[in-house]
Amino acid sequence: MTTPPDRPADAAPAPAAAPAPVPLAAAVATAGPLAAPVSYVEFKAALLLLLTLALVVASVGYLMYARGAFEPTQRLVLVTDDSEGVSPGMAMTFSGFPIGTVQRVELAPDGTVRILIDVPKKEAHWLRSSSMFTIVRGLVGGTGIRAYSGVLTDPPLPDGTVRQALRGDATAELPRLLNSARELLDNLKNLTDQDSDLAQTLTQINQATATLNSPQGALKLLLGNERDRDRLVATLQRSQQVMQRAETLLGSLNQLTTRVDGTVAKADERILGERGVVTDVQTAVQTLQQLLASTRQSLGQVDALLGQAQGLATDAKAVTGNAAKASADLERLRGDIDSTVRRVDQMLGDLQQRWPFQKEGQVKLP
Repeated sequence: MTTPPDRPADAAPAPAAAPAPVPLAAAVATAGPLAAPVSYVEFKAALLLLLTLALVVASVGYLMYARGAFEPTQRLVLVTDDSEGVSPGMAMTFSGFPIGTVQRVELAPDGTVRILIDVPKKEAHWLRSSSMFTIVRGLVGGTGIRAYSGVLTDPPLPDGTVRQALRGDATAELPRLLNSARELLDNLKNLTDQDSDLAQTLTQINQATATLNSPQGALKLLLGNERDRDRLVATLQRSQQVMQRAETLLGSLNQLTTRVDGTVAKADERILGERGVVTDVQTAVQTLQQLLASTRQSLGQVDALLGQAQGLATDAKAVTGNAAKASADLERLRGDIDSTVRRVDQMLGDLQQRWPFQKEGQVKLP
C-alpha cells in the first residue's frame, strides 16, 4: 500500500469508518427460524425445587442434631432475685465447659426469677446434690452462669431440681471501691503535705542523721545537749583511768601473790621439810628426853647414896670407912651431873637458835 502523494509520510493515519447500520428486516431474514422448545420444563423445575427444599430441611436437621436438639436432657431450675444479663440460649459452664443451655427465663408469682436450664444426660453426671450455682457479672464481658461441684462422689442431681443461685456482681462494688480510692488519695495527699506528720518526721530524721554524722553525734543524739555529753565523756575517761589503775593493781597483787606463794613454799620446805626446823626440833626433843631420863637416873642414884649416907651416919667407923668411897662416888656422880647439865644447856641453845618462834628457854632442875 502506497501513501498518497498529496499527504506527507509522517501524517497520522485516518480513523476507521464506523460500520453502517443493518436494517431490522434484513437481520430477521438472515437469522433463520427459532430453536425448538425444551420438553418437561415444569417437571424439572418442580424436581429442582423439591431437591432444594430437601437439602434445606436436611441442613436444618443436621444443625439441630449437632446442637443437641434431639439429645435427651434434664431440667434444672435456678431461682434468683435478679436476671439482668441472663437470656435464653446462654450456656451454663462447669470448669469452663458448657454443660447446659438456658431455655426460658420467667417471673414467679412471689417476685423471684426462675431460670429454666436444659442439661444433656451425658453432662448431667457433673451435677451433684452438693453442687452450687452462681450468676456472675464481671466488669468486662457479659453475665455467666457457673456450676461448682466439690465432691463428685455425692448423689447425682435429680431431674427438675430447683436450686437457689448465688449472685456475684463486680459492678456493685464499684461505688464502694471509688469511695475507698478517694479516701486513699485524700490520706495520701494529707501524708505528702509539707505540714503533715510524715514530712515533719522526715525532717527530724534528716536532723538526726546530720547529728549522727557529726563528731560524737551518737552521744549528742542520745543525751540531747553538749553539757551532758561532755560529762559522760569525762566519766568514761575517768572510768578508763580507774580500769587501768585496777589492772595495774591486779598485776601488782598477782606479783605479790606469786612472791607470797614462793615464800610460803620456802617456809614449808624450811620448817616442814626433811631437813627443816621441825625435824631438828623433834630430834632435839628426843635427845632432851633421853638426857632427862639419864638425869633422873643419876638423881635416883644420888638419892640412894644420900640414904646410904644417912644410914651410915650412926656408925662413925662405918661412916669414916665409907666416907672416902662415898666422896669419890659423889665426885664422879657430880661430874656426870655437870656433864649432863652442860649437854642440856647446849641442846637448849641449839633449839633456841633453830626455833624462831620462842625467844627464851629455861630449864629447871629438880
